Amino acid sequence: MNKMMSHCGLMCNDCDAYTATVNSDNMLRKQTAENWSKIYGTRIEADEINCLGCKSDVIFFNCVKCKVRGCNMVKNLNNCSECEEFPCNILEEMLDEAFAIKQMQDLLKE
Repeated sequence: MNKMMSHCGLMCNDCDAYTATVNSDNMLRKQTAENWSKIYGTRIEADEINCLGCKSDVIFFNCVKCKVRGCNMVKNLNNCSECEEFPCNILEEMLDEAFAIKQMQDLLKE
């Protein structure tokens, strides 16, 4: 599988939603929905775990409102490293949140 980078610089291939989608892995969708439901404090269903990367038309519903994605789309950038304002507060806040989520995911997998 080719490596794919998101707008913020995270690797899509490391995301369970992306992996479940490209591999049509319904068990991974179910597990991801359960984990993300705990992390985000909401109910996420397995059939909502679909993503082909934030540069595609098939993205996880929560990513639609991503400020980093929106900024890159408005500026027509491939990723934040191409921006004159790099690194900015929007990116730093998103990466802090992503790091915290990754730590929670790792704890849930133990």
